[in-house]
Order: sequence, then C-alpha cells, then structure tokens
Amino acid sequence: MNKPTNNWNTPEYKTFVDYLNIIRNHILMVIIISVVVFGISIAYAITSKDIYQASSTLRISPPEGNILDSPLLSEGFGSKADRFIANEIETMKNITIRKQVAQVILDSFQVLNQKDKFSLIVNSNYFNSKNETPKSVKAIAGMLSNIVKINQKKGLDFIEISAESPSPFESSLIVNVYDNVYKNFNLLNSRKQVTRVRKFLEQQKKEKRQDLLNAENKYKLYQLKGGAIQLDEQAKSLIETMSELESQINSTSIEIAISKEKLNQYKAQLKNKDASLSNFLDTKAAQPYLIQLQNQIAALETQRDYAVSGDSAKKYNPQVLSQYDSKLRSLKEKLKKSTEEYQASILAASPEEIKDLTQKIFEEDVRYNALVASNKKLTEYLQKYEKRFDALPERTIDLARLERERLSFEKLYITLEEKYQEALINEQSTSGNVLILNSASIPDVPAKPNRKRIILIGLLLGLALGVGYAVVMDTLDKSVKTPDDIEKLNIDLIGWVPKINGSGNGKEFPEFIVANKTDSIASDAYKSLRTMIKYTKVDQDSKSFLITSSVPAEGKSLTALNLAGSFAQARKRTVLLDCDLRKPRVHSMFNHKRVPGFTDYIVAKASYEEIIRNTGFEDLQYISAGTIPPNPTEILDSRGMKSFISRLKEDFDIIIIDSAPVATIADSVILSRIVDETILVALANFTEGEMLKKTVDTLSKLDNSTFTGVLLNKFNLRKNYGSYYYKYTYQYTRDDETRINEKKKKRRHAKV
Repeated sequence: MNKPTNNWNTPEYKTFVDYLNIIRNHILMVIIISVVVFGISIAYAITSKDIYQASSTLRISPPEGNILDSPLLSEGFGSKADRFIANEIETMKNITIRKQVAQVILDSFQVLNQKDKFSLIVNSNYFNSKNETPKSVKAIAGMLSNIVKINQKKGLDFIEISAESPSPFESSLIVNVYDNVYKNFNLLNSRKQVTRVRKFLEQQKKEKRQDLLNAENKYKLYQLKGGAIQLDEQAKSLIETMSELESQINSTSIEIAISKEKLNQYKAQLKNKDASLSNFLDTKAAQPYLIQLQNQIAALETQRDYAVSGDSAKKYNPQVLSQYDSKLRSLKEKLKKSTEEYQASILAASPEEIKDLTQKIFEEDVRYNALVASNKKLTEYLQKYEKRFDALPERTIDLARLERERLSFEKLYITLEEKYQEALINEQSTSGNVLILNSASIPDVPAKPNRKRIILIGLLLGLALGVGYAVVMDTLDKSVKTPDDIEKLNIDLIGWVPKINGSGNGKEFPEFIVANKTDSIASDAYKSLRTMIKYTKVDQDSKSFLITSSVPAEGKSLTALNLAGSFAQARKRTVLLDCDLRKPRVHSMFNHKRVPGFTDYIVAKASYEEIIRNTGFEDLQYISAGTIPPNPTEILDSRGMKSFISRLKEDFDIIIIDSAPVATIADSVILSRIVDETILVALANFTEGEMLKKTVDTLSKLDNSTFTGVLLNKFNLRKNYGSYYYKYTYQYTRDDETRINEKKKKRRHAKV
C-alpha cells in the first residue's frame, strides 16, 4: 500500500480544462457577478449625461533668432520650437489666462438671453431652473483647468484646445473665448517692448515740441525788438553744423535712454531665471577689448558724418568716404566675432532659453555702448565748434545763439517725429505669433459617453471578475474535489460516490439509496465500491469493515448503510453495527429506537438476540449503539468488544461498522485494530487535503494497519468533468478495478 506523502503543496500547472472545471464549480457566482456588473454598466450607460466636445486649432510660430545667433550656441530648431510651444501651453493654463476667460464667459452669460444653453458655469437650482445663478470668476477659472484640454500636435507648431460640457453651445463658447483671450494676451505681450518705446517717444516728442515753440518765440521776439536781422553765410554754416550736432546728440541721448531701458528689462528677466548668471554678467559684460572696438567704431562713424556735413564735405572725395566704410566694416566684423566668442565661453552649458535671453542682453549692450561712444564723440566735436561760435562778432552772437537753439530743437523734433512714426508702425504691424486656424463650432453629436463601449466593457469586466472570483476561491479552497486530488496526495482511492439529488422518492428509508434507487448512478457506485473492497485484499478473507471519516458531516453513516445494503444485495448475510457512540445515527435511518444496542450487550444489560434488529431487507440486519456510556473509549477497547466482533463474524458474512470521526476522538483508531479493513470517507469540496493526509497517516502508521483507502463522497461528476459525464461514469470503476487487480497480482508474485 502506498503511504501518503507531503506533496499537497507541490505546484500544479492547470490546463484549460482545469480552468473550465473551476468556472463550472462556481458557475452560479460567476453568473451573478457578471450579471450585476453588466447591469451596472447598462444603468450607467443609460443614465450618463451626454457630453459634447468642441475644439479649435491654433498655430503658434516660434520667435525668429537675432543677429547674435550662431551654430555654436544654438540647438536644433525642432527642440527649440517644441520647448517654446510647451512654454506657451503652460502660459495658457496659467490662472491669469483662466480668470480672463472666466470673466468673458461670465459677461456672455449676462448678455445672452439663452440662459438654458449654459450648464457648467451656473449653480443648478433643482426646484426652480429659472433662478439659476452663475458661478464666481474664481470658481469658473478653477473649473476650466479640468474641462479644457490643451495639447500640441506632435511634430507641428499646432495647438488643439478642446472643452467638454453637457451643453454643445457652452463647449464651443469656452473654446472660442479661450482662443481670443490667449491671442490678445499674446499680442499685447509681443507689442510690450515696442509699445513702451512708442510711449517714450511720444512723451519726448511732446516735450521737444514745446521746447521748439519756445525757441521759435524767443527768436521772433528778438527780431521784433530790433535785433540783428540777418546773419552772414559763415555764421549760418556754423549754426547749421552746430544745430545738426546738437540734434544728433539729443537724438542719441534719447536712444541711449531707450536702449538702457531695454537692457534693464532683459537683465531683470535673466535675474528671475538665473540670478547667478545675471550677477556674473554684471561684473564681466563690459570687456575692455569690446569697449575699445566700440569706441573706434563710434569715432570713425562720427568722422565720416563730419566729412559729409557742412564745409568739411568740400575737403573729402568719395574715395576717402569709401575708406571710412571699409574700416568700419572691418571693425564691426571684429566686434561681432569677439562678441560671439565671449558669449560662447560664458553660455556653453546654459539652457536654450537662457542663451536666447543672454544674447539679447549682449546685443543691446553692444548697441548701448556704441550709442554712448557716439554721443561722446559728437559732444567732443560740438565743443570744437563752440570755440568758433564764441568767436563770432558780438552784434550777431545773440541772434546766432537763438537761431542755433531753434534749429537744434527743430531738427530734434523732426527726428523724434520720424522715430515716433516708425515706432507706431512697428507697434501696429506686430501681430503676435498666434493664428487661429479653426474656430470651434457647435458640436452636433455627443463625444461621451460611448454607450456601446461601456456596455461591452461592463460585460467583459463582469466576466473577468466572475472568473477571477472563481479562480481566487479555488485557490483559497484547500479541499479535495475530485478523485485526481486524492491521488495527487499519493493516497489509495477505492472509489467515489456521486452527489445524490433528491431524497428517496417518498420511500420509507430515504437514505437507503441501493434499495430505493437501484438503477441510479449512486447505487451503481456503491456496488462498485463493494467490488473494489472485495479485490483490495484478495489474500485474506475480509469480513469486518470500519467506515470512518476525518471530521463530522462527511457522510460516513450514509456510506456505511448503503455499502451494507450493497453486500446484502449480493446475497451476503450482512450486519450494520453503529459504533459511533458520540453521535449515533443508524437507528434513526430505520426509524427505530437506539436502545437496546451493542453497549447494552457488552455490559450484559441485553441479550445478543435482542440487539440484532431486522431492517425489512433480505440479508441485512443492524445493531444500534444502545445506551451511551460515560466511558465510550473503554467500552470499544474492552475484551468484550473484541469477543462481540468475533461472534458477529461467526454469524454474518459481512460486518459494516460505523464509527466516530478520527480527528475528534480515538474511537476509530481503537476499532481499526480489531477489524479487517478500514475505509476513510472524504466529502468532496469539504474535506481539506491536509486534514485528510493527517488522518490517513494516523491510520496507516498503526501496527498491523488495516487502512484500505479513501472513498470520495458526493463527487459532482457533471460539475467537474462536464461532457465526459457518462463516459467517465462507466469507465472510472472499471479502471480502478483493473488497477487494483494489477496491484494484487504484483503482491502475489512478490510473496511467491
């Protein structure tokens, strides 16, 4: 006989058929879970509100590079553009933009009479829809961060803005407002620099116009008082030249102020992004070599301008002017190259955004220093002319001073007017870098929910959860379910009894299957069990059989009754003895009293003939437990008990003994020593494999062990094997019988 081994925890790889059997075992819960989840998905799909989605497309053009861009400092255009657009998207998501959008939407709600077309921005009043009030700007702005999606189309300069709402009108309104607010914000931001310059020039123009009017009034007043009426040609030429220089100095001073303002703004931006780099540039930006080049350029430009102005123009020919231009080009190339090299040494490891901003600082710093140098040279030239001016005759010097002042302000005003008009044109021509390609239209069909998909997902999810439940429960369930489970424990299996549906069709003894359902599969199973027991130990004439179980409620009494009936049907004089002194049941199966029984016979309170009762079935009698003694174990382990069993063997062919479960008390272990064979009943889907193994170990390790094997009770063949039901029903017994016969033959040969 094989001894059970501890292989219950050995991992087994389940096949597809195994999983089908698992599902079949829990089919009711699988169906319930699937139906519940499927029903929830249908209810959700039906009750969900329609959500409409509107979208628009914007094109955002990245800014062009400046004159200081170089291959050494620039990355690929694609990465710069993607970073720029990513920054713009974050700007669009900013609370400032969202508040502006919220305010415009709120204004639209107040203006439009179609209040029913708004859903998200109103506080719903379920009792009176006419009194719905709009949400606050702050609440709407917070809501926009959830319902508005802004995404860049991969690899393109296009941005898609979309919004969702139960109202199709509201979804399109939100998107279109978002487009226009951001476009205006971008436009104002793009014009910020030129607008500041335009306002500065506008203020300077007003001031200088007033200065010009004052100078003209002084000049006229002086003439009216009888001052000198005319100036000679030499004085006029000198005044013309000096007024031109003064005009240039004043104009350059204004440009210096504008350049200084730009430079300060760029530095402030850099300080916010990288304070350490900003501080470094403040100490390193003014390089002596660069300043020297800028001064040289300013001096040459001033000399060139002087050469073509006033009387000096007569002393120079075009060849000399060409030489000036050639020298200036050479110096500017050197300045550009030196500036690029200096930038490269500082910005080698800086992010692209920092590089762009720093390049602007360098560019404006070069322009600023050039203007300062030019202004200085112009002032030096003016001082030379001041000496000649002071040498004019005393009678003309007052008029010359007034004329010089008037001409200076006049030329300055003309220059400011030109620059103002130029700034005005630049401001109006700056259109920003945002273009609305497609505005949002009112959607006709909802984008959500996709009811078919929800229902399909609900169906699949329900099935998945149901199957998952079945697999988890099967994993947690450590009970034996099939004959294969018992064989995996390396325990001898002597048979199985199918699950019995129904009682006994109204028969007197409903649990007596072999008598009431003679043509049933269960009845055939007991007959097969009888055959297997007969072939289990062919080398001995077994007459007494102990039927027990690991724990209560595994069907041992039912098995004992029907096995006894099966032997009786084979014309064997059979007696069923109830030795379960803890919970006797045999007498109740035949609707009789428990007393007198075998315990009464052991203690000499009843005769042998009195305790043997007829069942009404041929060749089958039974003996009840009798009076329950206070010491059941001592009764079962007494000499009287052994003598009683021996006498029964003389009077009957077969003795079937029903005993208490092994795991609870030692009664069955005691009885196992005085019987020929011990059969252990295991209940399918109830008896745990570990408990069954321990019980078999207990019975097998006894001296002269009589343990024969395990009977699997209430095995649901159809549930576990499905379409193989009938095939397996009629082949399983024959296969086991063949296997047992082969074992017996091996034993006989071993003895020989």
